[in-house]
Amino acid sequence: MWMQDKPLLQEELGKTISQLIHAFQTTEAQHLFLQTFWQTMSREWTGIDRLRLDKFYMLMRMVLKESLTALKMRGWEERQTEQVLELLTTEILLPDSQAPNGVKSHFIEIFLEELAKVGASELTADQNLKFIEPFCRIAAQTKDSLVLHNINRGIFETIVEQAPLAIEDLMNEMEEEEEEEEEEEEEEGEMSEDDGQEQGVASKKPPEGSCGAHPGLGEEQGEDDEDSTGAVLQFDYEAVANKLFEMASHQSTPSQNRKRLYKVIRKLQDLAEGLFPEEDVPEEAYRGLQEGRKGRKAKKRLPKSQPQNETGRNEQEDPRADPSSRLERKRRRQGLGADPTAPLEQPGGHGRRGACKRRRQPQAGARTKVPGCQEPDVKKKWTRKSKK
Repeated sequence: MWMQDKPLLQEELGKTISQLIHAFQTTEAQHLFLQTFWQTMSREWTGIDRLRLDKFYMLMRMVLKESLTALKMRGWEERQTEQVLELLTTEILLPDSQAPNGVKSHFIEIFLEELAKVGASELTADQNLKFIEPFCRIAAQTKDSLVLHNINRGIFETIVEQAPLAIEDLMNEMEEEEEEEEEEEEEEGEMSEDDGQEQGVASKKPPEGSCGAHPGLGEEQGEDDEDSTGAVLQFDYEAVANKLFEMASHQSTPSQNRKRLYKVIRKLQDLAEGLFPEEDVPEEAYRGLQEGRKGRKAKKRLPKSQPQNETGRNEQEDPRADPSSRLERKRRRQGLGADPTAPLEQPGGHGRRGACKRRRQPQAGARTKVPGCQEPDVKKKWTRKSKK
């Protein structure tokens, strides 16, 4: 795999390596193969250059998929699934494991995708919850912020984002079951009718056969749609929220982890009640939210010297308020203060520059009129400048 450069041959080689798990007859040998593979990837990961990363990402994805297909071939037995999950958590997710951040983040990212490809049509919500339990436990216990972020993004947020698709799949399955039951009842009714009526129905069947051909096409289109959108796993959102709350409510969980997980728990509870986070918001309300945020940002940017009662005027008259604030800043820098009698209220850039020059001259004159030993110092300065 290290020396292979051609993409098609890389894919073929990855399939052959990942399918070696099916060559072992016992589960112990299969687990030993998986353990050796992940240990090897963790040990050699730092020596892989960036040009070879993609093919090893692909290899890890294929090995994970074949390990899940091995569980599928044995009927998703609880004991074997628990053993595989324990192996993966100990070799990849636990802080004691030697897996680098690249391996951890990629594994968390692809886990639900490969599980959906293999068992979305067979796994129930309870079984999917068991596949997620290790991630819930690690998210509650870990002190690594990167691992917590990856689990939150790759596991929990994907579940929340895919909730509408999962519910659509359930509705489609319910409709298909109802249609199948109706068809069976119609067939039973047709079988109970007389031969003459059956012949009349047979004469009417050709258009139905033509219409029946369209459902076949529809099924093919549905398969294409599934391939394009991807399979979706079914979850009991209330059970997932309870499991997360149970893990996060321990005293040993860090406060940062608890805050992040409580946010996810609220989203899952809303989904269990039928409230989706991505509901269609009216455009007027959305614009109102945006305007409110902009107003808050403008208030934060205002100087502290202005009173709170004049904030509304300043928000409405932003283009006029900005130049005055700039002039006040210039006066403070020059030492003149904020006197209204100062001759610095002329509009235009050229007028301001001339006013600045006029100010500097009386300041120098005021210094020369001061009695004491300052007069010879000023004269010496001027004489030095003239000599230069």
